[in-house]
Amino acid sequence: MGLGGISMWQLLIILLIVVMIFGTKRLKNIGSDLGGAIKGFKKSMDEDSSDNADGTQKKEIKSESDGTPTAAKSAEKEKSDN
Repeated sequence: MGLGGISMWQLLIILLIVVMIFGTKRLKNIGSDLGGAIKGFKKSMDEDSSDNADGTQKKEIKSESDGTPTAAKSAEKEKSDN
């Protein structure tokens, strides 16, 4: 008996079906993207908690030479890619 009444065999069958639908290469890409997102989230939470521990909170937006914030440029790039 596994998690919530789901046996190990049922989990293996579900895993097999997911692999057949998406393929191993696509699942690997999804896993690495998810891992990177979690790592970035943890890093930002650690930075935020260390800023709060000092009693200061520094929020700076890095800009490139033309003065446009980097986040705005990446959003524009994504729009143009679609």
